[in-house]
Amino acid sequence: MTNERTVPLLPCASIDDMETFYGVLGFRTTYKQRKPHPCVAVQREDLHLQFFEIPGFDPEQSYGSCLVLTTDIEGLHRAFAAGMRAAYGKVLVSGTPRMTRPRARKNADGVGGFSVIDPGGNWIRVFRDAPTAPMPATTPAGRLAKALANAVVQADSRGNVGQAVRILDSALARPQADDDPVEQVEVLVYRAELAIVLHDPKTAAEMLARAQSVTLTQDESERAAPTFDNATDLAAALR
Repeated sequence: MTNERTVPLLPCASIDDMETFYGVLGFRTTYKQRKPHPCVAVQREDLHLQFFEIPGFDPEQSYGSCLVLTTDIEGLHRAFAAGMRAAYGKVLVSGTPRMTRPRARKNADGVGGFSVIDPGGNWIRVFRDAPTAPMPATTPAGRLAKALANAVVQADSRGNVGQAVRILDSALARPQADDDPVEQVEVLVYRAELAIVLHDPKTAAEMLARAQSVTLTQDESERAAPTFDNATDLAAALR
């Protein structure tokens, strides 16, 4: 048989909250009912999601998750980010809901991805479609790149932000003369992002300021440009 399709059915505390949030991301409601069981279905192009309401459900205790495979994770992330900026004035990087940025995942053979954590606490994990993905990146060589890769696994994949912070703080506490300045910027900006997730704006602002103060050549500035774009979003989140 061919043309089968699987649609995730995920829990939430309020189908109205889910409908509103996914509307911000560019989804349209295709079905909604209140009785006998509250549920809502949303669709964005070929991406279908459904949610069912549980009275008293705690999003922080949710294990709901699904994978989304796409050939264009960057384009999808840009679209979601644009929707958030239009609705909230910023990209949501802390609390529930929130969204991470596209990053290569060490625990996924280097394939890039990002996650949306929705109002129901569900992790919608977006990955580049494996058949169309480039060859996995080589293992990071620099010590800062290795620390960053390990921290991404902990925070972006496992949701263990505290462990990711410990990894990055340890790396930043032992600067070395041969550290790659671009990797230093990436670590500082990611540490700022994690500080925002932990509701620590003082540390976030400090890390962003340190990232801005790193001396870069023109080539290094070009390599670091996407990271500084992320820093701009983080600074907006602090306002």
